[in-house]
Amino acid sequence: MAGPPVKLLSIISELLRLKQRVLLIWVLGSLAGIHRVSHGQQVPAGPRAVLLTLTGTVRDAQGQPLELVAVSIEGQPGGTITTATGSFTLRLTKPAGEEPLVLVARRLGYQPTRLPLQLPADAGRPLRLVLQPDTKTLTDVTVRARAADADAREQVSLVQLDPTTAKVLPSPFGDFNAILKTLPGVVSNNELTSTYNVRGGNYDENLLYVNGFEVYRPFLVTQAQQEGLSFINPDLVQKVDFSTGGWQPKYGDKLSSVLDIQYKEPAKFAASATASLVGGAAHAEARSANGRVSYLGGVRYKNAQYVLNSLRQNQGQYNPTFYDAQGYVNIGLGRKDGDLQKTSLGVMGVLAHNDYRFVPNTGQVTFSTGGSQFTRVNIYYDGRERMQYDTYQGGLSLRHNFHPGLQLELLGSALLTREFEFRDVEAAYRFSEVNNDPTSPDYNQPVRTRDIGSSFNHSRNDLTARIFTAELRGRWNPGGDPLGAHTIRWGVKTGREIIHDQLDEYSFADSADYVPDARRTRLVADLTLESQRTQGYVQHTWQIDSLKTLTYGLRGHYWSVNQQFVLSPRVQFAARSRRHPERSWKLAAGLYAQPPFYRELRNFQGVLNPVLRAQRSLHLVVGRQTELHLMNRPFRLSTEAYYKRLTDVIPYEVDNVRLRYYANNNLTAYAAGFETRLSGEFVKGVESWLSLGLLTTREKGDTVATIVNGKRTGYETLGYIRRPQDQRLTASIFFQDHLPDNPSVRGYVNLVFGTGLPFSPPGLPQYRGDQAITRAYQRVDIGFSKVVSLRNTPKPHVYSLESLWLGLEILNILGANNVAGYSYLQDVNGTTYAVPSYLSQRVLNVRAIARF
Repeated sequence: MAGPPVKLLSIISELLRLKQRVLLIWVLGSLAGIHRVSHGQQVPAGPRAVLLTLTGTVRDAQGQPLELVAVSIEGQPGGTITTATGSFTLRLTKPAGEEPLVLVARRLGYQPTRLPLQLPADAGRPLRLVLQPDTKTLTDVTVRARAADADAREQVSLVQLDPTTAKVLPSPFGDFNAILKTLPGVVSNNELTSTYNVRGGNYDENLLYVNGFEVYRPFLVTQAQQEGLSFINPDLVQKVDFSTGGWQPKYGDKLSSVLDIQYKEPAKFAASATASLVGGAAHAEARSANGRVSYLGGVRYKNAQYVLNSLRQNQGQYNPTFYDAQGYVNIGLGRKDGDLQKTSLGVMGVLAHNDYRFVPNTGQVTFSTGGSQFTRVNIYYDGRERMQYDTYQGGLSLRHNFHPGLQLELLGSALLTREFEFRDVEAAYRFSEVNNDPTSPDYNQPVRTRDIGSSFNHSRNDLTARIFTAELRGRWNPGGDPLGAHTIRWGVKTGREIIHDQLDEYSFADSADYVPDARRTRLVADLTLESQRTQGYVQHTWQIDSLKTLTYGLRGHYWSVNQQFVLSPRVQFAARSRRHPERSWKLAAGLYAQPPFYRELRNFQGVLNPVLRAQRSLHLVVGRQTELHLMNRPFRLSTEAYYKRLTDVIPYEVDNVRLRYYANNNLTAYAAGFETRLSGEFVKGVESWLSLGLLTTREKGDTVATIVNGKRTGYETLGYIRRPQDQRLTASIFFQDHLPDNPSVRGYVNLVFGTGLPFSPPGLPQYRGDQAITRAYQRVDIGFSKVVSLRNTPKPHVYSLESLWLGLEILNILGANNVAGYSYLQDVNGTTYAVPSYLSQRVLNVRAIARF
């Protein structure tokens, strides 16, 4: 009779031990931010009676709600996680003694916060916790994938990036925009430029904001190697939001994308210094003793001579020098309301100097002219060219929180850019047939010189632009709770633009000892454009419940030059599955308009078209996002399908990185595609991702000129043809790895592939078809790094060296001959040859980053 009871007691004992193990795993998952609780649910209490309940919110230093923050009582099991609005509810038991309890909040990328509790008083009021960024994540020893916050879940086509990744991604110049080129829908077939194209548009259709201020790029850049530093300094960045379509009304009027950058608000002193074979950088950040003033500043220097010397087709003396300095200061004014600063003033200043000088000597290009025939062009130069761009930009931002539910912000900015382009280059060239018989002793040697010609290019261009803006923004949460169900945002912006452009260009091509008029071009113009822009928007975000969010609004834009007023209604909807909260759906639709700027107004003849209308685009986007657990690690799979219908399109041609507009609205177009991205910890502790994009974009015009031997012979109707950025397939991989027993030793792979782009001779878009396409773009950059930790003392000095990052990069390791564009040369018979211009070859680079 004793057997069964003993067996029963053994089973009960095993169940109790199993329960303890499950409880332990659950607690550890909560503290690591891995265990997810669907919105609206409460964490079940333990077996003991619940006597008290704590409620509150968790926000970051900018007052934005933080999701997936683990909240628990120090020393006690259990806990909870904040919802998309940053709110939490935690049940706890009354302590047996008088020992005080401490509330702890933790999230990856932020410093843990401890709050001693005063019970039972704290159980009767909402608690407010603020997490400060953890600057130690910059050491690159332990960097984990950062969970997307509520904005990423609620917005269509929005990707949030870890800014520290831009510092380690292998690229020729360490440019921040290199990380964007690894995302689906983003195309850049030129590693020498910081420009990028999104979903079939060109780079003039991209918006860039830094701390709420719109940023402009130089006007006169014609070649990628002339570009200096991109505006964004990765040492200063804290938050990166990138949207490729269907964005909210609070963002401005462009057709393709929005890049929204937030610079840091430092919590303590930190600094870094970077050096490489192509330049260097340094930055410092700190906060005052009373916590009211924070500042950060950075300087960068770039000399691209080392990389440009690897260009095959143009040999000569390169002297490209670029530097910039940026600073941002945030000053707290008046008193604080708890952790919230009532009034703050932000001051931003930027100075950038780009000076490109080149004395070409010789050039040689070998290309196929059809079938097995190869042609070689030898070019001999005389002359020089110089491009200089100087930019000065400043901004003031005054923010006041009337109460937690109402915030107003006044922004003012001024931009001055002075650009000039001087060029006097004469070239003599000859065409030769190349022996392609590998058994011949003259293999790969010229066997017959067919044609000899020359060309001359002269430029004296000078442009000055002044842009002034003032903007008032507001955010209101009815009921006074900034984390409530309703958020209303609005803004009004006005700006004045003054642009003065002096053009003096002359060129000719000679292949028969005389220059016919068809081969001469002369452009002389003195242009001035003064205009006023007025913009405004209003949008309402309604968190219907913890699973569904709706954002809708309206944006308006008026420009004084064409006297056109355009309206842009936009709507977004996001929903999570109640049964499967790891799955979410996103929908967006809206009308987007891009009123012309100076570049679109000026045609090939240097004449401004003041009646040019705004380009318009209808965006339809549907997407799905799934949070996965593979190999016991978190992953995110994002897929989107989109369609864009464009009207009043302004046609353009691409010459290297220069866009030449026809300055008329005679086209309609469409773009459609599918994109997917898988990101997560393929290797434990580091984030990697795979991206794939499919695209088709075509345009249709009324009539185009028919040109034969340089003369217009008539007009013809132009049906649908491929647009200049119609890259059908793009794929990219960014992969990180480290030694299993030593995560301070890492490896990086950056792979980009894109199918060929259509092209055509100047002025002949009807020949831009499926047969005239460039070769596929393929590039693989790899890198290796080692982090040496130098702070070994328990209490190091605040200015002591913290770590040293040492990196080795092999750029274009496969030695791919990628094409930047084509130059068009004619022989004595009038035959035009598209001569390719190749990009950089295999280059070795070393970098070092010291952090303090």
